[in-house]
Amino acid sequence: MRDTRIQKVLSELGLCSRRAAEQIIQEGRVTLNGRPVQLGDKMDPLKDHLAVDGQTVRVPKKSEHYYYMLHKPRGYVTTMSDERGRKTVVELLEGTPVRVYPIGRLDKDSEGLLLFTNDGDFANMLSHPSHGVSKTYRVTVHPAADENQILELAQGVVLDDGVRTQPATVRVAADEAERTVLEITIKEGKNRQIRRMCEAVGLEVARLRRISYGPVRLGMLAPGKYRELTGQEVAALRASAQKVAKVNAHKAAEEKAAARKAAQGRGGSRAQGAGRPAAAKRTQSKK
Repeated sequence: MRDTRIQKVLSELGLCSRRAAEQIIQEGRVTLNGRPVQLGDKMDPLKDHLAVDGQTVRVPKKSEHYYYMLHKPRGYVTTMSDERGRKTVVELLEGTPVRVYPIGRLDKDSEGLLLFTNDGDFANMLSHPSHGVSKTYRVTVHPAADENQILELAQGVVLDDGVRTQPATVRVAADEAERTVLEITIKEGKNRQIRRMCEAVGLEVARLRRISYGPVRLGMLAPGKYRELTGQEVAALRASAQKVAKVNAHKAAEEKAAARKAAQGRGGSRAQGAGRPAAAKRTQSKK
């Protein structure tokens, strides 16, 4: 059944914008099953053969999911488009068979591992706060960090909006006279969190690079390059998110049970206390 407009298919595949797709259709450069198409023509992505300039366009089935990792360089914003004309990370993912979207974000001046997918459930699972998948950053700070500052970062700090961060794992990777290189692992995803954590203890971030997302590591992937995640990596990310979710659910259940028990204890104490004056009154009346 033909139910998808061809210009929409081309734009959703990331080959060009909707307007550009309409232009190349009008120029006769797009064919469907060997015949030139017209604006408004539709296709069945599961059966029809689509080509641009004689080159086959692979249209994946809707059920196909793709997972990528990108080494984001500095200077790119993590958005699908930018009204201010800045470079976007999607410009670096040319050649993917479908349009994919970033999971979370890295700010313009940060670099490192960024995940992409067209699997909405997978993206939600990794980014949901209750799942708390860990992320590790290699952070160069000025001036050199002292023991107290490192301890504060590990224990959790109060950010500029008054919110306290959860405990983090902090390791000193290099320590020099004017700078320290830290590896900081967090399970949250607050906006610009690492930079704000460092600012809260009096440290300025000179460089920030995400080196791992859960069990997946950036490795030797060059800046600006991307690759498809392996099946093992996708499975490991799922397992990591599900494991953390179970731990958090169990912890929440224990806290709820403890709170209920404490409330019951307070209720029993009030009941006992309420009975004492009445007993005393009866004793007095007997006298």
